[in-house]
Formats: sequence, structure tokens, C-alpha cells
Amino acid sequence: MSPQPPAAARPLSAAAFRDLYRRLRERAPADGEHRRGALDLITPERVVAAAAEVRSGRTVSLAAPVETRPGPDSPEPATHRMTAPTDREGHEHGLYFARDRFAMNVHGDVDSHLDALCHVMFDGELYGGVPAGTVTPDGAGTLTVDLVRDGIVGRGVLLDIPRLRGVPWLDPGDQVTAEDLAAAETAQGTRVGPGDVLLVRVGHRLRRRTLGAWDVTRARAGLHPTAMGFLAEREVSVLGSDGNSDAAPSAVAEVPFPVHVLAVNAMGVHLLDWLDFEELVPVCEEQGRWHFLCVVAPLRLPAATGSPVNPIAVL
Repeated sequence: MSPQPPAAARPLSAAAFRDLYRRLRERAPADGEHRRGALDLITPERVVAAAAEVRSGRTVSLAAPVETRPGPDSPEPATHRMTAPTDREGHEHGLYFARDRFAMNVHGDVDSHLDALCHVMFDGELYGGVPAGTVTPDGAGTLTVDLVRDGIVGRGVLLDIPRLRGVPWLDPGDQVTAEDLAAAETAQGTRVGPGDVLLVRVGHRLRRRTLGAWDVTRARAGLHPTAMGFLAEREVSVLGSDGNSDAAPSAVAEVPFPVHVLAVNAMGVHLLDWLDFEELVPVCEEQGRWHFLCVVAPLRLPAATGSPVNPIAVL
């Protein structure tokens, strides 16, 4: 019999959330020289161990195609236009080049991206107590995407919560608990460990393709804030989801994005939002394992708070 969905996770009061925030902040790994947050958990030894996960050489993209059409979850879609060739160029004798221009709202609700540690301001501070004023209209002065300029290379672990519950996807508003994460580990025969890139599937992309886009600012599946205790206990370095990790409505009435606050601001955990695991799941099932080498390479944007990404799972 398939596991039944757990009882609805209880809302958290503002006081309970701040207590959780304080406890997770105290447990965050001590900062290294370059304030890399939980990325310091990916040691050279763990990178070498993660490379040993490559057995078949199969590579799978974990990013969704960039959206260029407006929709309920993408009122400001990315723009892509050709700047060359002109109507005449390319049809005449000689050398010409095709050229194009691309622009996007990095932190939108549809395109796959990475959140830098300067992305979340809470009570006037960034991660590690850095003043929020270091982020100005000219860009961020610290904790930027530049921290990840050498990429994220480590062991990825995919926990498939709809698979655990015997459903194709979680309904908008559903919340993933720490108990869900632990149960998914057991069901999939894997275990999340120190320095891992934890990827949590809620089935968002499959639901969107099947039923169409919807306003995710009002309703989306995600993690319950208390599930972040699981990540702290296992010393996770990066958290990714096919949603944005936060459920809506929020479990904390006063904080619309509690998981963002806890992960980025309290724990120094980079987030990967709006990924796509639908091609990865059948490969994991075929190979009988849910862990692999994961490679993430953001753009070199020294003062940016995020970057579009195309993470790659290498099995």
C-alpha cells in the first residue's frame, strides 16, 4: 500500500518561527575565509567522492527551458530577440553572423535559477549578520553569485515526494515535512549526507505541463519550515526543488517565504529554484539509485543576487 499523505503541517506562530530561525542560525557551519556559507561543506574530499558516483556516463539537465511567453506564473517573461542577420544579410555573398539578445527577471516564478546568499534580507541583515545595506541599486557588495564562480560540484540526492505518496504531484498548498524527507530516503534506499546537494521533487513541472500554468504566488507546494531541521542535521550544502522550496500559502502568516529566510539567511544554504526533474526520475528508476554527481555553473555576475542555471546530473 502506498504511504498516505501526512496530516496537514501546522502553521507556525511568529514566535515559533523566530525560535526556529535562531536555532538554525546557531547550527550553521562556521564561516570560512570567503563567507561561502554551507558551500564550505563541499570539501575537496567530498568532490572526489562525488565523482565516483559516475558509472554510466549519462547526463541529464535539471533545468526547464527558459519561458519567453507571458503566463499566470510569468507576467514578466524573459525576452529573446535576434539582432542579426537583417533581412538582407545571410542571403548575400560573404560572411555574416547570427546574433541575439537575452534578458530575464532572474528571480521570477518559472525559470530555473540560483539564489545567492545576498538575495534574502531579514530584520535588516543578510546571512552571517552582514548589513542589508550592502545591497544597493548598483548591485550587491558581498555574498553575491561570485561566491559560486568556480561552480558547485558535489553529490546530488533526489527525494521524490509524490513517488513516496503514490501520486503524480503534490497539490498546490501541500507541504513537505521532515518526516516526508526521511521516509523518502527509506523508500528510495538512499541517505542524504554532509555536503550533499539535496533536490526535492514536488511534481510542479509535471502538474504545470498536464494542467497548465497557474498563479503560484497564491498556491504552490513546498517544504514546511520545520523541514529545514532535517537539512541542518544532515549538513546539506545546497537545496533545490522543482518549485521554489516555499509553499503558498505560507505556514508563517507574517513571513511569506520562511524556507528562503531559513535556508539562505539563517543557514547560508544556496537555493536552486524552479528546476525540472521529470527527465531525471526515469533515469534514476532505471539505474536503481537516486544519488549522482551534480554540477551547477552560474554565470559570472560579480554583483548579482542570483543567476540562471542549468544544473547537470551525471550518473
